[in-house]
Amino acid sequence: MAELESLETAAEHERILREIESTDTACIGPTLRSVYDGEEHGRFMEKLEARIRNHDREIEKMCNFHYQGFVDSITELLKVRGEAQKLKNQVTDTNRKLQSEGKELIIAMEELKQCRLQQRNISATVDKLTLCLPVLEMYSKLREQMKSKRHYPALKTLEHLEHTYLPQVSHYRFCKVMVDNIPKLREEIKEVSMSDLKDFLESIRKHSDKIGETAMKQDCRYNQWKIIARIFFSLLLSPNIKAQQQRNLDNIVSQHPRISGGKKSKKEACAGSDLEVKNTSPMSEQDSGILDVEDEEEDEEVPGAQELVDFSPVYRCLHIYSVLGARETFENYYRKQRRKQARLVLQPPSNMHETLDGYRKYFNQIVGFFVVEDHILHTTQGLVNRAYIDELWEMALSKTIAALRTHSSYCSDPSLVLDLKNLIVLFADTLQGYGFPVNQLFDMLLEIQDQYSETLLKKWSGVFRNILDSDNYSPIPVTNEEIYKKMVAQFPFQDAELEKQPFPKKFPFSEFVPKVYNQIKEFIYACLKFSEDLHLSSTEVDDMIRKSTNLLLTRTLSNCLQNVIKRKNVGLTELVQIIINTTHLEKSCKFLEEFITNITNVLPETVHTTKLYGTTTFKDARHAAEEEIYTNLNQKIDQFLQLADYDWMALEPGSRASDYLVDLIGFLRSTFAVFTHLPGKVAQTACMSACKHLSTSLMQLLLEAEVRQLTLGALQQFNLDVEECEQFARSGPVPGFQGDTLQLAFIDLRQLLDLFIQWDWSTYLADYGQPTCKYLRVNPTTALVLLEKMRDTSRKNNVFAQFRKNERDKQKLIDTVAKQLRGLINSHHS
Repeated sequence: MAELESLETAAEHERILREIESTDTACIGPTLRSVYDGEEHGRFMEKLEARIRNHDREIEKMCNFHYQGFVDSITELLKVRGEAQKLKNQVTDTNRKLQSEGKELIIAMEELKQCRLQQRNISATVDKLTLCLPVLEMYSKLREQMKSKRHYPALKTLEHLEHTYLPQVSHYRFCKVMVDNIPKLREEIKEVSMSDLKDFLESIRKHSDKIGETAMKQDCRYNQWKIIARIFFSLLLSPNIKAQQQRNLDNIVSQHPRISGGKKSKKEACAGSDLEVKNTSPMSEQDSGILDVEDEEEDEEVPGAQELVDFSPVYRCLHIYSVLGARETFENYYRKQRRKQARLVLQPPSNMHETLDGYRKYFNQIVGFFVVEDHILHTTQGLVNRAYIDELWEMALSKTIAALRTHSSYCSDPSLVLDLKNLIVLFADTLQGYGFPVNQLFDMLLEIQDQYSETLLKKWSGVFRNILDSDNYSPIPVTNEEIYKKMVAQFPFQDAELEKQPFPKKFPFSEFVPKVYNQIKEFIYACLKFSEDLHLSSTEVDDMIRKSTNLLLTRTLSNCLQNVIKRKNVGLTELVQIIINTTHLEKSCKFLEEFITNITNVLPETVHTTKLYGTTTFKDARHAAEEEIYTNLNQKIDQFLQLADYDWMALEPGSRASDYLVDLIGFLRSTFAVFTHLPGKVAQTACMSACKHLSTSLMQLLLEAEVRQLTLGALQQFNLDVEECEQFARSGPVPGFQGDTLQLAFIDLRQLLDLFIQWDWSTYLADYGQPTCKYLRVNPTTALVLLEKMRDTSRKNNVFAQFRKNERDKQKLIDTVAKQLRGLINSHHS
């Protein structure tokens, strides 16, 4: 290798020597310059000396060849030497003078030379600095952008620096340092932008509820406008609409005097978002993620949900990773983190069901999450896609519905359930406005509607109990026209005869009738409130209201009425009033039908329209009250009969009926006097039932086993009591009985007593079994039991009675009759 380099150097020196020999002396400088720039000038000098010696030898040869001529030339030169010396002296003198005269010029020229050299150096320096300063300025700008956290512009600056400026000055050492730092700067930008993204994600996780609250406020205001429009439209269509809807309209308008704003259309939102991205200035970027809106006044327009969030950290990080070729890594990281946040957001708090605020915060967080994702979907290209959003929404929908089903089942307050329904509707409408399918939420609301109906039924059960417990069960008195009109306005009642009566007068029903009627209407309103905004047809709303109302009537109100009727301390007066009240409530059912028709605009003649079962409910309650009246009357009769104190061994009857029976008849008269407002059949049935029970009880009293003996005198006293009962039946305590219908209740007793008192056994035995028999209702078994008691009495009245002929004849007759009666009984059994 060294030999090769030596050969190359020798060839180069040979070339230079040839060039020196063949070149004009005025242009030899660059050639010599190349020699001194190299490192082999010593060897070159050796070659030069060797070349000179060669030329000297050639000259010597040539001189030897021309020696004579040389001698001649020397001689001439010697001659010339003297002249040359003179010339030299002249030249030396001239030179001295010239040097003396040009000394100042030389100094000036030296100074000029230095100036020219400095000027050339300065010019070169300026040229180099002109190339270096932009690099330094760009680098300074880069550091400033890094310091101010404007990472995306810093990345752009870094690209310009690397590809445009540094290549022009790459031979400088500081440029090499910059080039070495470029990967580190890129990594630093990447890490800082990712840190900003993490801060952003953490921030929106914490503030999702605020974002969702704002979005739902916008949708709420939009819905309020819809409600006002719907009620106003209803008012236009139905001039006879109830005052409740007018109150709803007034309440909405009074509570929200400045309903404005509303949710932007999706196109406007996207346009605004795109504009936000384009106008993201590096000098004004904020990385907080959430803008502060707490100081806004309540009456100001609600800002858009997107206006609350600064999405620049996402955009910057996305652009930075895209420029760095790591977009896919960024997308995967973003989606992974947002999935984790979605699972956290969808986890409901354990006490969410306790207050509406718990549900509201839960919904706000979900809405906030998907508002952010929807905005990212429409303002970035590919960071998230529709499939990813749909996957998240399916997960959110299933978890949300499961959480609502679990927590709503704990709600026992219908107001809370209704507020929850309104919140779910607002939640669904808000997300539907962003393009998310929410049909499953509305299907779930129909499930909650059943629960709402149950909570309403429980609430109204308490309301009905309070009304029934606090009622005085007395007709409502009215003292003037104003009170009368007010009552008629509360309850649909028309009675021409009552209107003609002067004041003061009374309605036939008690206060619980208008109260129950109005509470049924309030229940219908409560059901109607739940059906609002559920996107149901009028027929579906009507069907839902009617089914719930039927449950209220047939289950809740019916049970309350039955409980009142079955109470131990309920009196006959209260039962009578209950029958009257239920009669009027039954008549009011058609008005309830009209009321439902008015608020749903569905005619009752429509196919599949559910009918109200109120008539059946009130009929059942009335029948139960009637049965309770019959039972109470019988119990009262039994209580009076317990006071009966007959002297079954009395020889002579008293002068009048027994005191207990007189009191019993007085009680029955006063009781049936109260039955004047009852339907005729009810009063007649009650009277007939009481008389039959009295007759049966008197018969049992006469035949009971404890009464072993009785005399004819006791039987005659008993007959006086029965006559008192028959007199009561003849007096017509309840109008409507034909002829002696009521007296037939005592026909068994009458025929039995007549048979024994008249001692008409021959007729009884002769005509027994014939339809025209005088004692057709006397059973031979009953007659035999009573006859045995009288026979025992006859035997014990006098030990010596058997020695008196009359007594012996009577005893024989009794024995004969008893024997014949036994024969009749045996033949009947056979």
